[in-house]
Amino acid sequence: MATPFLSLPGAALLIGEILVAKCKLAPEAIERALIKQRDEGGLLGEVLIRMKLCDEDQLALALASQFDLTYVRDLPRADDIPVDLIDRIPINFARQRVVMPLRRENGRVVIAVADPHAVEVIDAVAVLIGEPVEPVVAATHRIIECINKTYSRLRGGAELEESHKKAESSEDSEYGNEELVDMLDANDEAPIIRWVNSLMFQAAKDGASDIHIRPGEKDIIVRNRVDGVLREAKRAPRKFHASIIARVKIMSGLNIAEKRLPQSGRIRRKMAGKDVDMRVECAPTAAGESVTIRLLDRSSVLLGLADIGFANDQLKTIRDIIKRPHGILLVTGPTGSGKTTTLYACLSEINAPDINILTVEDPVEYQLEGISQTQVNSKIDLTFASGLRSFLRQDPDVIMVGEIRDRETAEVAITASLTGHLVFSTVHTNDAAGGITRLVDMGIEPFLVASSLVGLLAQRLVRRPCYKCTRAVRPSEEILAELGLDPAIFYAGGYRFPDVKGMRPCPPGTVFEPVGCPECNELGYRGRTGIYELLMINDKVRRLALAKSDAGAIRNAAIEDGMVALRADGARKVVLGMTTPEEVLLVTAESSD
Repeated sequence: MATPFLSLPGAALLIGEILVAKCKLAPEAIERALIKQRDEGGLLGEVLIRMKLCDEDQLALALASQFDLTYVRDLPRADDIPVDLIDRIPINFARQRVVMPLRRENGRVVIAVADPHAVEVIDAVAVLIGEPVEPVVAATHRIIECINKTYSRLRGGAELEESHKKAESSEDSEYGNEELVDMLDANDEAPIIRWVNSLMFQAAKDGASDIHIRPGEKDIIVRNRVDGVLREAKRAPRKFHASIIARVKIMSGLNIAEKRLPQSGRIRRKMAGKDVDMRVECAPTAAGESVTIRLLDRSSVLLGLADIGFANDQLKTIRDIIKRPHGILLVTGPTGSGKTTTLYACLSEINAPDINILTVEDPVEYQLEGISQTQVNSKIDLTFASGLRSFLRQDPDVIMVGEIRDRETAEVAITASLTGHLVFSTVHTNDAAGGITRLVDMGIEPFLVASSLVGLLAQRLVRRPCYKCTRAVRPSEEILAELGLDPAIFYAGGYRFPDVKGMRPCPPGTVFEPVGCPECNELGYRGRTGIYELLMINDKVRRLALAKSDAGAIRNAAIEDGMVALRADGARKVVLGMTTPEEVLLVTAESSD
């Protein structure tokens, strides 16, 4: 859904002036956006956001200032919005016009709008509600989120169903461009369909990455993985197990009669206005078939390099690497550590009309405009290696390989880097130095590894504290020692680290401790960020690689030359208020540095 923007003729310059004055945007950024606007058309706000020069909150603040309206960042909770106001505004109207009634105040209904110039929308809301209205301005994504939470609460399970007549064909779901039916607007009354749809909708609303459906002795247990942690979401009587599994299989185009072999399928649905891809894996177990569903929000905005937790010093180095004409950047870490997100952020940073970027992935998780993306398919022998070999004949500048799993893929990737291509890829190792030894273990000659690699990035994801309920506490000296922090310096507030986007520094001598509140479902955490270990290939590291030194020796040499280890970067994020000591110690348990 397109973001609404101000369309008043001649207002572009004024909006630019307000963004410079109130949001501290650089005048040069406005000039760049105006040039692009003249070339490509569109509205200035839309251009600025597309170029990642400002965000929706900044634009909303500028619009509110221009129209002399109140800017609202935090909208009310769903429970606090009067039910009778919601009943008078159809959900499709609210979503399409990006408008939401919030409360009654001083004889008027306060409504949140994203585009205060859309007078016809404000008038239409007044007619629908039958009362005078008072508009306030909020960011589009915040209004949409409020709409989804509020309507899903008020409408209950019956409104979470889908039209299954339009969604049974797996081929259409995977390849077609048919109009998808939103689960919030569907009307199928079958109990099993309603139950399955509700668990998928709840998972998408909670921001879950995976749904696990497991048969127990008496119940079917559904757990959602949110911010990397599994927690129970639903239960159903065991007698419905076969029906629930069959429903998921039908949705994903699998064989409902086959219960002895693992099966893989795919579901594509709309949930609360978002286009969501689901990868389904069915597997036989001793207790019966279990199902795991991976959720990919196709409509989510890709994060930039500055948004995923890089400190300013690391960010500069990464940007230098991805602008090189050739070489290999390897991102390492276990499954679920955000490696693919980092590579997508790198590609988005350098994506331009004059650069030919090709990717081979398994699967293609997000569609990137202007980039040719290929998904591996073992049934037709389209592997990482064969896809990469084919790409070399298509005059690429940059190639991304989803994962280096074997010697053949590694050899082709190294050949590509040595013949003038920049290659991005991932490998499963615990730290950055392990990526070098892993390639050597695959059978790659050490001199090829040393000459082709330009950098290795190890990473983990840590949960961010919920800033609505978190509290600052004084940590023990033992905790600080484990993090590698000097207690005397820490308690005195003497540590100074490079800035990171999104940081909220703790009061001197304290760290944040999770508490739990309704906003974070009593978990104490909301969202995740990355911690990183960036190893640059310098002469010392190159000599150690040629000598087939172990990963420990390479890592120690890199730290001596100034590399920030994973746990050390985690400690920096703790001081900057971006995570907690417990999170860092948990995800870096294999490292003592």
